[in-house]
Amino acid sequence: MKIAIGPGACPGLDIFGMLRKVKEHGFQGLEYLSWWNLEDLKAVAAEEEKLGVVISAVCTRFFNLVDETKRQDYLDGLRPTIEACKILGTKSIITQTGNEMEGVSREQHHKAMIETLKQCAGLLEGTDIVLEVEPLNGLVNHPGHFLQRSDEAVYIIDQVGSPNVKLVFDVYHQQITEGNVIRNATQYVERINHYHIADNPGRKQPGTGELNYVNILKAIKETGFDGFVGLECGYTIAPDEALNQFKADILAKI
Repeated sequence: MKIAIGPGACPGLDIFGMLRKVKEHGFQGLEYLSWWNLEDLKAVAAEEEKLGVVISAVCTRFFNLVDETKRQDYLDGLRPTIEACKILGTKSIITQTGNEMEGVSREQHHKAMIETLKQCAGLLEGTDIVLEVEPLNGLVNHPGHFLQRSDEAVYIIDQVGSPNVKLVFDVYHQQITEGNVIRNATQYVERINHYHIADNPGRKQPGTGELNYVNILKAIKETGFDGFVGLECGYTIAPDEALNQFKADILAKI
């Protein structure tokens, strides 16, 4: 498996400094979600190639999969994101689903999501870029978010039926929503394109809460998963110190 960090691990650094920070720690990726803030994509791509690291994930520009009246807005936001990924060499585009709509059945939400994602799959066909749907917890961080459970997310992905549409499994969110983390993180591995990790409670670096990340990451690794695991977390101590602890206390033991 490969490890990615985010801008939160690189305070005060520009995009080039962030990429160098990835290299400094011996990691492989940077999750730079708001790609539209980058002024020169080709210059960033050249720095990635020079350092041997990648921007591993970005977000799309518009987040609503459940409202069919906003489908065109979603597709219009996805198209330039795909083009940016082609320049940057990024393979993952993260999306959320939007909030549950009052008076609309879950089946209608499903139908709208599936149709939009099928159209997204058509835009992605012929590329090695994956659009990743992310369930989020509604208890602590995202009240009202439609898609929260991993089993329901897998149902949606299976209905779309495209290798270009999968999941990002956020261990922090799924711990809050459903627990049963190792079983779900491994049994759905074929539908998961990458993982996010943070500890609970607090959403800080692994090792600060109740989640046993040695066991979790070991179980994921044993499935043969060789994609990215992204540290989407805050830090209780200086990020460099926290990342060094993560390498020594968790990565070295899996």
